Amino acid sequence: MKLRKPVLSAIAASLFAMGPAHVTHAADANDAATLASIRDTAMGSDWAYQRLEDMTDLVGPRLSGSPGAAAAVQQVADAMRKLGAKVTLQPVKVPHWVRGEEKGQLVGYTGRPQGVVQNLVLTALGGSGATPAAGLTAPVVIVRDFDELKARAAEVKGKIVLFDVAFDQGMADAGLGGPAYRQGSAFRTRGPALAADLGAAAALVRSVGGADYRLTHTGTTRLEDGKRIPAAAITAEDAMLIARLARRGPVTMELVLTPQTLPDADSFNVIADLPGTDKADEVVIVSGHLDSWDLATGAHDDATGVTASMGVLETLKKLNLKPRRTIRMVAWMNEENGGRGGDTYHKANRGALDKQFAAIESDGGVAGRTFGVQAGIRPQYEKLFAPLQASLAPIGASVLQRRDVIGAGDLHALESDGVPSFTPLIDSSVYFDYHHTPADTFDKVNPDYLKRHVAVMAALTWYLANMEQPIGRAPEQFR
Repeated sequence: MKLRKPVLSAIAASLFAMGPAHVTHAADANDAATLASIRDTAMGSDWAYQRLEDMTDLVGPRLSGSPGAAAAVQQVADAMRKLGAKVTLQPVKVPHWVRGEEKGQLVGYTGRPQGVVQNLVLTALGGSGATPAAGLTAPVVIVRDFDELKARAAEVKGKIVLFDVAFDQGMADAGLGGPAYRQGSAFRTRGPALAADLGAAAALVRSVGGADYRLTHTGTTRLEDGKRIPAAAITAEDAMLIARLARRGPVTMELVLTPQTLPDADSFNVIADLPGTDKADEVVIVSGHLDSWDLATGAHDDATGVTASMGVLETLKKLNLKPRRTIRMVAWMNEENGGRGGDTYHKANRGALDKQFAAIESDGGVAGRTFGVQAGIRPQYEKLFAPLQASLAPIGASVLQRRDVIGAGDLHALESDGVPSFTPLIDSSVYFDYHHTPADTFDKVNPDYLKRHVAVMAALTWYLANMEQPIGRAPEQFR
């Protein structure tokens, strides 16, 4: 006997009323009752928050190649096995950079009282070269953009170049935290290498982030072997101090940085599969990156992304839901200073990318509320997500913001080859207060925001894993 759709929905609702242990894959897996149960179960669970505390407090910082990164791989793998997921550790060769001594002092400037030096708060940038053990002393040249650097090329040789570019908090407050960060971080990623090409002795970058409480914001650079000059981020306050002193006359700085670039290390992506039923060969990825910078415990960047992705599997397992497509939780390794984890996965699946149905990455923390989803889909597929949006409306997370390209770090290669990509839509106005700083710690994470985040990701993941209609591939002109 063929049952009508309303009857099937009533059956599904009655199954939910019997309790989570009785819920299984239904013919209409994306009905309102199923999506509501996923949302409400995630909103009522502290499981992801507990895993976040484990990762940040027990493991701590997780820079690629470090003991913390290795411990985090094991911790996530163990937690996923305990849930009953099929766990694979995918080998990844990762950069292994370690910081050493970090010290900066202003030792010469107009009006300096005899015997006075001013200590600066700074931190080495990823991939930085080292000064001599005793440090180097050189005049500071301040530039405010790349054009000024080129125009003053003759002054740069043997000097310490300071890129004094303020983070645009006004953009972040207007909901444009990502663009504000990309605008500022260009000076961190590209600046030191350009300064090295002009013969600079070292490069400094004004920290890229808000909350100017004399916090340093580290991050990677594009320095290469043979041209690894010392490079550091200094606080906004110290950049402004140097600029004020420079208006009085020349400024001289003593800098000590002793980082090391060690041979590449062995590490892993953690892959945990919840196998599908009739479309098991197709995969929906839900992910975050496992590595973090070493100044703090990487709570927002990106332990929340990993533990929320883990929480997706925990939510679905708790409800005994069986997806049509395989749901694959990935904890990527080496997003911060190399992207090797995402590249390794892409290469391993290059011959069957048509089976990668969709990919989600959370790499924006939960410093603000999650309001919905950014979807890297073509316009004609946007209407297919209306039921998902309706299911998330009760928690204020129904926004679907379509983009031609999402640009999530670990998904870049997959997206470039056409895999539709998604990421949670989050208020990022204060995220860059903590991003890459010593303040990115567990206590900064609002547990209710994390619950909402898991709810959005779990509903989105389930929805993608059970869609009847295809959602296309990223069009060539957007790659």
